[in-house]
Amino acid sequence: MSHEALDNANTLHEKSYIPSSHDLVNETAPMEATTKRGLKTRHAQMIALGGSIGTGLFLGSGATLARGGPLFILIGYSILSLLVLCVFTATTEVAAYLPVSGGTMSYYGHRNVSSSLGFSMGWLYFYSLGIQVPYEITAAALVIDYWDSPVNIAVWITIFIVVIVGLNVLPVKYYGEAEFWFSSLKIFMMIGLLILTFILFWGGGPDQNGILGFRYWKDPGPANTWLVPGGTGRFVAFIEVVVLSAFPFTFAPELLIVTAGEMDSPRRNLPKAAKRYLFRLVFFYIGCVFSIGIICPSNDKNLTNGGVGAKSSPFVVGITNAGIKGLGSVINAVILTSAWSSGNSFLYMSSRSLYSLAVAGNAPKIFAKCTKKGVPYMAVGASSLFCSLAYLNCANSSSVVFTWFVNLTNTSGFISWICCCIVYNRFRQACKVQSLPSKDIPYQSSLQPYGSWIAIVGFTILLLINGFGVFFPGRFNASSFFTAYVGIPIFLAIYFGHRVLHWKDPWAHHSSEVDLHSGIDLVLANEHPNSPSTKWKARLTAWFT
Repeated sequence: MSHEALDNANTLHEKSYIPSSHDLVNETAPMEATTKRGLKTRHAQMIALGGSIGTGLFLGSGATLARGGPLFILIGYSILSLLVLCVFTATTEVAAYLPVSGGTMSYYGHRNVSSSLGFSMGWLYFYSLGIQVPYEITAAALVIDYWDSPVNIAVWITIFIVVIVGLNVLPVKYYGEAEFWFSSLKIFMMIGLLILTFILFWGGGPDQNGILGFRYWKDPGPANTWLVPGGTGRFVAFIEVVVLSAFPFTFAPELLIVTAGEMDSPRRNLPKAAKRYLFRLVFFYIGCVFSIGIICPSNDKNLTNGGVGAKSSPFVVGITNAGIKGLGSVINAVILTSAWSSGNSFLYMSSRSLYSLAVAGNAPKIFAKCTKKGVPYMAVGASSLFCSLAYLNCANSSSVVFTWFVNLTNTSGFISWICCCIVYNRFRQACKVQSLPSKDIPYQSSLQPYGSWIAIVGFTILLLINGFGVFFPGRFNASSFFTAYVGIPIFLAIYFGHRVLHWKDPWAHHSSEVDLHSGIDLVLANEHPNSPSTKWKARLTAWFT
């Protein structure tokens, strides 16, 4: 690439325009407002971990435990943790090299693979994440019914919409600070629950008779059956548990990548956040499901029929069985905060996905407009429209339609993770062909490149068996089948529709032509040296930075 072309490319990046690897536009224009780097490392790390900890872990884990038993839920979460970690390390390596403004995984798909893949991934993120926002809003409104609130659910939905949208139209530093404390609250509660589990394990509950130990692993047992009896039934239950275990992890790796575009010194801070994510992933996710398998029997009816809010949480069920009173409301309050926090994160991701599409030329340019403080207000406004879907739950007939919308996103996580690994493999191949020095890549994982292939195979299998239960005799339901698999043809329709309209574009950029350089000078110029810190302060704050 000539020096003149590179200079023009860097100028275009300053305007938040993302050139393709084979078509750099040689023109200049006044600089437009873009997103700002207002997120610190502690913000990004907590958003990545805490933003994905929501009702799926606190409430959904109860149904998963009831379906498979303590052994299967532990194995299921362990498998998903490994697969998600493979995706996480792959996406971090790609994003840490060139963490530009608007740099979502769809941006890297556009740049490293093809415009069609970037286009389809971007719209997948926009509608899937957008639909998750009213899901979390509805969950928050229903959780309040734990206290038998006389206020109509529509009122609570309105309040949550106003607060979530209001937080997202503020400069990103305020969003980051709010999410930091929301996520910290969830994590502190999880630490407390793990400590409480240890106490209950040794018989410290008021109504416990002796040491609890692994009593519930013996009765009702470590593994349940589902649909059919015997060993086959246990195998079917295991497969179902693995599929269900994916929900709490949905879009967690992508969330940290989105924050990189608004993170201070991302080439230094993104790898730091990624390295600390592994311990927290294992400690919280696997630790929590191991705990609920100890304190809560998988055959407890409250797991599936306990009612709204914390009443069906396996932690509350276990604590209640141990004779501890008063903690239910505390846990329910944190679950409420979790749903609220997750809604914030999903709206943030959806709006940034639309912003990224716009600056890449895959959505109307109006959605790339930002305030002077760096808020993509048009993209936030468009993504906020999904919030109105929450009102469908105010009527029983409409709630069925809302469930269809939510189920539409069930396959989106699997599709996204497969695409992320494809993007990584193309990026790595381009680095090899173009002889990019490894020292220029700020983050590399020992899991790669094999981890990305393991994730592709694993998530492809999960994508195909996502709704396998409907194929058993007497269980086929057109609605269930439709919602389990409709996400696949929708994604393919978006991809091939773009392919047809842009038939002159290559199916994939040649490895030697993938643009590894445009914008790198601007990114390097925005990197700041690490501020000096005393050893005790560094150790004290390392867990939150």
